[in-house]
Amino acid sequence: MPQNTPSRCILLLGKNGQVGWELQRALAPLGNVIDLDRQGHNGLTGDLSDLDGLRHTVRGLKPQVIVNAAAYTAVDRAEEERDLATRVNTEAPAVLAEEAKALDALLVHYSTDYVFDGSGEAPWKESDSVGPLNHYGATKLAGERHIQASGCRHLIFRTSWVYASRGVNFLATMARLMRERDALQVINDQLGTPTGAELIADVTAHAIAQGLGDADIEGLYHLAPAGETNWHGYASFIAECLQKQGIEVQATPERIKPIPTAKWPTPAQRPLNSRLDTTRLEKAFSLRLPPWQQGVARVLQELYAKP
Repeated sequence: MPQNTPSRCILLLGKNGQVGWELQRALAPLGNVIDLDRQGHNGLTGDLSDLDGLRHTVRGLKPQVIVNAAAYTAVDRAEEERDLATRVNTEAPAVLAEEAKALDALLVHYSTDYVFDGSGEAPWKESDSVGPLNHYGATKLAGERHIQASGCRHLIFRTSWVYASRGVNFLATMARLMRERDALQVINDQLGTPTGAELIADVTAHAIAQGLGDADIEGLYHLAPAGETNWHGYASFIAECLQKQGIEVQATPERIKPIPTAKWPTPAQRPLNSRLDTTRLEKAFSLRLPPWQQGVARVLQELYAKP
């Protein structure tokens, strides 16, 4: 067995986000994980709005793998804070890609179903034409393209409807509101797949382990569990899970009213079809993705486990 083999350095950005938190666990067996958030430490920064600081950090650490789990994700606010959203979602990935290319490092980056216009009824493939409906989606698409154009080694995962046991997300918000209100209205004409941060992190770790030894599988992939639903169906499932756990719910499934998107206007337009075809991912990495309900039920058990 080789002696004094240097540990692989993995730079993780966005360590306290939903996906970043799970990545701290999932990446640990693969090397020495240097995890950073916006505050940073020891002269290093994970603040994607600080482009010079980001360059300094990558050049100082010289990681073999860079995992960018940080992003500007306030979809509606991005319509007003356009410059900040662009810097974080477009310019920062371009910087990371340039530095990764110089180091011959593998860059892992996350994108979104919002790069599509939401038309049609079929799940989106990686090769399908894009057409974001809002500024957030446009900045994420531009970030993807900078990475691809840089020529760096990369894995880009587009995902959708991300949730976790921590942070602000639809699952946590609905679970709270169901216990506080006796009725809810939830959109039923936007289709997609709830994707757990835990699944994203586990697939990422698996892909990195495989990708470091096989340049042919680098590229763009769609990552989401099996199946599909709409926001109303998702909310109803959450309510059913809570009831099965013995949690008192005021807004029971029959008290959750379906409404169309037109009845719930937002500053940023959302795509109606956010379904992602994951065939390429499953074939490349020999994966069988679980049904979306499995991850949702598990997180609710974690959140509301009785002592």
